Amino acid sequence: MKGKTWLWLLLIAALLGGGGFYYYNRNARAAQTEYQTVSASRGDLLALVGATGTVRARQSAQLTWQTSGTVEKVNVKPGDVVKAGDELATLDMTSVSQNIILAKSDLLNAQRSLEDLKTSNLARAQAEQAVVTAQKAYDDAKTRYEATNFRRASDSYIENTKAELDLARQQVALARRAYNLVKDLPDGDARKAQALANLTAAEMRVDRLVAQLNYATGRPDEQEVAQRKAAMEVALAQLEDAKRRLERLKDGPDPLDVAVLEARITAAQATLNLARITAPFDGVITDAEPLPGDQVTPGKLAFRIDDLSHLLVDVQVSEIDINSIQIGQPVTMSFDAILGKTYNGVVVEVGQAGTVVQGAVNFTVTVELTDADELVRPGMTAAVNILVREVKDVLVVPNRAVRVIDGQRVVYVLKNGVPEMVKIRLGAISDTVSEVVSGDLNVGDLIVLNPPTTFNGPMGGPPGRQ
Repeated sequence: MKGKTWLWLLLIAALLGGGGFYYYNRNARAAQTEYQTVSASRGDLLALVGATGTVRARQSAQLTWQTSGTVEKVNVKPGDVVKAGDELATLDMTSVSQNIILAKSDLLNAQRSLEDLKTSNLARAQAEQAVVTAQKAYDDAKTRYEATNFRRASDSYIENTKAELDLARQQVALARRAYNLVKDLPDGDARKAQALANLTAAEMRVDRLVAQLNYATGRPDEQEVAQRKAAMEVALAQLEDAKRRLERLKDGPDPLDVAVLEARITAAQATLNLARITAPFDGVITDAEPLPGDQVTPGKLAFRIDDLSHLLVDVQVSEIDINSIQIGQPVTMSFDAILGKTYNGVVVEVGQAGTVVQGAVNFTVTVELTDADELVRPGMTAAVNILVREVKDVLVVPNRAVRVIDGQRVVYVLKNGVPEMVKIRLGAISDTVSEVVSGDLNVGDLIVLNPPTTFNGPMGGPPGRQ
């Protein structure tokens, strides 16, 4: 009886084991058909950094009126191509302020004065005359100053003057005796008048000779010497100024005089320009507000002008990717507003300082479209892909198969119908596949594209946590 019991037990165990094996194989086959897989392979990939941004012109300006008045002419409309300096609109000169009207007269006067300055030889001739006059004045002042260091007269001159003085004094004595003889005659007598005249003349001669002798035998005092020296130094400074003036004019008008007149012309022209609006650079009129007859005030918008020959897109790139961005890298762009067409560009500027937005650090990268057409307009939103790296013949896996487990990137490889977790390290990443630079993954391994969130292994229990 015991033998039969063991036989039944063995039969039941065999049936249970066979059933479990069958159940397991059935589940494994079902799992294999349930998972989507792709074989790991080698290939090429383009590493891209994607972002979005808004199209803008390289140069853009909003032009406003600088004064009040009535619009007289409007020369452009939206879409017109203009050159720098083109006149876009003007005000009626009778409606502007007086200083703008008078600026026209100032401009003409300054222009005429500048023309005369550049063509006339009068200034040079006057400078030459001034040098001659200053030279003579200096020579005279120098002679007078140097004379203070020498005697004023020779010994013979002094002796001769003394002799003349002695004779003059004798004549005074004779004239006084003659006058004394007739001094009692009544006034008006001819003899008395003549004697008095002779005495007066003799005394005056004595006084003059005394002064001459004193001057010839004396020297200037310190004050006179200082005055003569100062006069000589002033004359020298005036001579040097005259020579410098002539030197500046030897090759044409004085540059300072020219600069003064040019400044007057610039100031007058700037005042006149308040009554008109001109294009600051080559571009396209993208907005035009004024109409003839409009009353305008300072600050009122007149035109917007954009340089559409160079269109740029500013995008925000994460700090994780910024070091892979370099000037000159190729770019592809697409626009929601332009279906079915892709545009090309190039990185032209990489920001050096990041900005924090909601805890994330981003850097501004500017790209320029290289094949823009009339369909691309400022303000459009562009999807930008920057090609940062191109690698060839490397092991790649689909991005949709990569998971992150405890901070580690992994993929699941289907082995014997069951997904097994394989840790990997990625290199270059494109929009669809990534480069595998390390990990236990080989070409031909079946990579699970749709691993479940949780699943049991062959012996129960999860193979990994997502």
